[in-house]
Order: sequence, then structure tokens, then C-alpha cells
Amino acid sequence: MTEHTFSILKPDATRRNLTGAVNAVIEAAGLRIVAQKRIHMTTAQAGKFYEVHSERPFFGELVEFMTSGPVVVQVLEGENAVARYREVMGATNPANADEGTIRKLFAESVGENTVHGSDSQDNAALEIAQFFSGLEIVG
Repeated sequence: MTEHTFSILKPDATRRNLTGAVNAVIEAAGLRIVAQKRIHMTTAQAGKFYEVHSERPFFGELVEFMTSGPVVVQVLEGENAVARYREVMGATNPANADEGTIRKLFAESVGENTVHGSDSQDNAALEIAQFFSGLEIVG
């Protein structure tokens, strides 16, 4: 089933000028980038985006990291896009990620792991709506 998922290329990726390299891996995996923009996330945006983690000890550090530089927010489209992108991203810890995954190729650490991807269709819809209007998603 064709669906959408949400992706963020995190500040560690944009700092190292990896947008094109990460996009190439995404596209080679059969996913289409149907919306994309480079933004500097505000503290309010990052806090809302990661509010599910607000009670966890790493929340402040996560918000600080996500606002430390530009990010690239994206909408990806493809067959089973949520599950497919999670495979393409690889494990959160790059040391445990499969060869050829984005995190194995590019991540610097568990904290600076290059990308975020939605974990469900419901969350994908919420995350997409936080950063894109329907008019910006062009398949």
C-alpha cells in the first residue's frame, strides 16, 4: 500500500553537508521525496515534536540538539513507506545498524544519528502536519 512517512535529516547531517547523500539512499530504496524543506527548528517546534519524551531525562538535550542547526524535513512516499524507511534508517545505535543503512553509513553516535523517521502511520500524519500543508506535498 502506498503511504506517506515523515523524515528529518538532523543537524549532524546538515552540518556535514549530507543532504544529497542521504537523499540518494532514500531514493535508491524506492521511496520518493514528495516534500522537502530546510528549516531551523525553534525550541517551541522541537519541544512540541518531541513532547512524548518530555518526562525523560534526555528531553532537554534532545531539544537543544535539534535546534542547534538547520534540519531538512521531508515527506516520503512509497509502498509501506513507514516500515520501509525505518529499515533504510537502520538501528538507533549506528553500531547496531545493518550495513548500507543511513545510520551505519553516516551517523556519528546514538544521539547524533543523522535521521528521524515516523514509527507509525498515525504518527507520520501528525508529524507531517506539524511541518507541511497539504499544498506542499506534491507527488
